[in-house]
Amino acid sequence: MVTPSPASPAARVGTRDSSRHLRAPVKKSRRPRLRRKEPLQPLLPRPLPGDSGVGDLSESPSSGSDGADSPGASAAWGCSPLPGPAQSWTPLDLQTFRDYGPSCYAFRRAQESRFHPRASLARQPQVTAESRCKLLSWLIPVHRQFGLSFESLCLAVNTLDRFLTTTPVAADCFQLLGVTSLLIACKQVEVHPPRVKQLLALCCGAFSRQQLCNLECIVLHKLHFSVSAPTISFFLEHFTHARVEAGHAEVSEALEAQSLARAVAELSLADYAFTSYTPSLLAICCLVLADRMLRLPRPVDLHLGEHPEEALQDCLGKLQLLVAINGTSLTHMLPLQISEKCSLSRA
Repeated sequence: MVTPSPASPAARVGTRDSSRHLRAPVKKSRRPRLRRKEPLQPLLPRPLPGDSGVGDLSESPSSGSDGADSPGASAAWGCSPLPGPAQSWTPLDLQTFRDYGPSCYAFRRAQESRFHPRASLARQPQVTAESRCKLLSWLIPVHRQFGLSFESLCLAVNTLDRFLTTTPVAADCFQLLGVTSLLIACKQVEVHPPRVKQLLALCCGAFSRQQLCNLECIVLHKLHFSVSAPTISFFLEHFTHARVEAGHAEVSEALEAQSLARAVAELSLADYAFTSYTPSLLAICCLVLADRMLRLPRPVDLHLGEHPEEALQDCLGKLQLLVAINGTSLTHMLPLQISEKCSLSRA
């Protein structure tokens, strides 16, 4: 029997065929997936200068609390975000206001009583008005650093207060409730809401992703997924469009007054005393106070929102006191061209 020589073509073919069946399967190497890495910027503590109220409460915890023991407290005061500049205003769309403004305003006014939380801390054994003020004094610069809209902030505060009316919250979970409310609000309004890991980084790792997601589900369930509430931001924009459409103010004057009124409204969000007022009432009072501070020749009518005179004067008096106490903080929240024009003595 003749055996083919290894050098012959037949031998080479036979060897190749046999080795093909004996070779172990080789897993194809995959190209590494390229992930976009966006490292979080370090958040250094830099308190907002102020006389008292929001400015001072963002500097340090109260003397009665031990910030080292509570993870929520240590995270809130150890990683204070940098306060960014005030948001610039957007041009007015008067044609859209003529088409939809009155009907949208009537619809939102009818919904106010349904979404307005009353005595949100009445059922809270551990959360107090002081701790609420501290949380929101921390959350307001957070929303400003992310470049979020004022509407998102107002919705977050509304979600927070409405949930407090339904469920008791532990003190060490109160900060987690704050960032969860902000996330729910941003998902409604913002095109690019903050990521969960970014919000958790603000809490310095005190909470996990699963805890935030679980609390988000609990909040939405307790509120029956009704989270689109009428806000101060909406009514400020409506009253600004209404005064310009009626010819009672120039566009530049109305936008400056709206920006100043928005800053005053930010101060009021952290004060529990203003939760008793509806958003439309707060909006018109903030706008009237802004007109006085800017010394506009034709200030907005205080009765534009058709609120009772007693409630208007009571809210306006408390806002004047709030601005007088937090005058320095207010000037740092405003653009330079507006802070130079406004007079705190006329508040």
